[in-house]
Amino acid sequence: MDEDRTSAPGPGRAGPGASFRTAGPPRSDGARAAAEGVAAPGPGSAGAGDGPTGETRGWWGGGGGAGGLEALRVPDCLSARVPAEQRGAGRDDVRLLVSRGRAVSHRAFRELPGELRAGDVLVVNTSMTLPAAVNGRVGGERVVVHFSTRGADGRWAVELRAPGAAGVTGPRPGGPAGAVVRLPGGRTLVVEEPLGPSSGARLWWARVPEPMSMSLSGPQSVPQSVPRAESMPGPERTRPVPRPEWRPTPVPERDPMPDSRSEAESAQGLVRKSEAAEEAARAMRGPVPDADPMRGLVRKSEAAEEAARAMRGPVPDSVPEFLRRYGRPIRYGYTERDQPLSAYQTVFAAPSPDGSGSAEMPSAARPFTAALVAELVRRGVLFAPLSLHTGVASAEAHEPPYPERFSVPPATAWLVNAVRAARGGDRTAGGRVIAVGTTAVRALESAAGADGLVRPVAGWTDLVVTPRRGVRVVDGLLTGLHEPRASHLLMLEAVAGREALRLGYEAALQERYLWHEFGDVHLLLRDEERNAPDCSSNEW
Repeated sequence: MDEDRTSAPGPGRAGPGASFRTAGPPRSDGARAAAEGVAAPGPGSAGAGDGPTGETRGWWGGGGGAGGLEALRVPDCLSARVPAEQRGAGRDDVRLLVSRGRAVSHRAFRELPGELRAGDVLVVNTSMTLPAAVNGRVGGERVVVHFSTRGADGRWAVELRAPGAAGVTGPRPGGPAGAVVRLPGGRTLVVEEPLGPSSGARLWWARVPEPMSMSLSGPQSVPQSVPRAESMPGPERTRPVPRPEWRPTPVPERDPMPDSRSEAESAQGLVRKSEAAEEAARAMRGPVPDADPMRGLVRKSEAAEEAARAMRGPVPDSVPEFLRRYGRPIRYGYTERDQPLSAYQTVFAAPSPDGSGSAEMPSAARPFTAALVAELVRRGVLFAPLSLHTGVASAEAHEPPYPERFSVPPATAWLVNAVRAARGGDRTAGGRVIAVGTTAVRALESAAGADGLVRPVAGWTDLVVTPRRGVRVVDGLLTGLHEPRASHLLMLEAVAGREALRLGYEAALQERYLWHEFGDVHLLLRDEERNAPDCSSNEW
């Protein structure tokens, strides 16, 4: 779908009120970026607002989150260690904490339709979760590579972590520049430069070169097992040595009419392997006499490589495909065990054309099921999709979010604007715009101008939503429960207010709600009753 990319801010142009600016992904084509209206500063570049501001200094420097929540402590026993369906009756078997202004109530997530009204719009993130963790080695050191974000020039922001006990990882110094990480399948990752300040950088830009194909264009195309031309012996030493005759093992006969497609494909695979093995055998028996001895050796090399490719299957030609083959979901220490990738996908997840996705699950939408979505639609609730591909968060430090790729399609922009226009200036009438997850807030607010209109856009955003900046479009937020020092709490405060946030988190601790991506969820709505006009004089 073609999108108007000229109206909304990108990295470096988050608009007034963005309290923090970080280095964005490098541009592979500056002219194209300018034409699209989406600026993407290169590594190490940033805007005038770099570093902590007065509003963000508390959590950036370790001082705490919003509204004095840094004094709260979440005990380890309140970390959700397994998905809801493994400890209950299904994905939607979680609790729903509802903050409506300063009023707090407790619901089951299945009761969400009763908290919404016809005409409300739920803005959902459709980004798929990637299996973004891959084992590797730097020299003799074992590492785990967390793939975070793909830049505009094809490089990836990655974090190298130290493998730990029970499948979790620990922090490791980043880099160094020039380090080569050996990956599964014969791939490599070359670390190039830090993302942001070099001192203590956690994320680094790196390249994953494509596998080198066999060709005759240069000396690297000749395998090490084949001598180079300058070291070749004379023609008298290249005569083939007599070898015992080799006969291929016959392939067992199969039913010429297989019962299923899978059996037919399997038979075809065996035939292809047999043909490749025969080709390799002919090559190994020695070259056909030729005036040019090098030509026979090249044929040997090509046939052997062709046979090897047939035996090991296709090699992934992109990082997303490589991750799907060798990766696994990123996992943190509070979880009990590894989970399949399906446990980290939401019901709204949809593949992107280029295979991109999120390093970490947009977890606020995880409790939704197809049945619940159908019930919400039946009651008149609308859904507006967008995408924001999340990067790798830090498990040890509460950093501000890095720039991330996002897209707000024209249909979503139109729907949000139409709902807001229909209610005029009365927030108590008509539908509300409720974001499902902090990622949906960041994407939607990045596409909103100072006039409050949402415009279609695709690019990068470095926007950090804070109480000072406020929200221009979002009326409510459905999200998980965050650590008291997490930067996300500034966004929650911008939506609901400081006091509402404090009361909600105190109630969550008292009622022993579960935290993190497999835990319970929190619905924050503005106090519409408090702002409603006083109509008591109209009573009869």
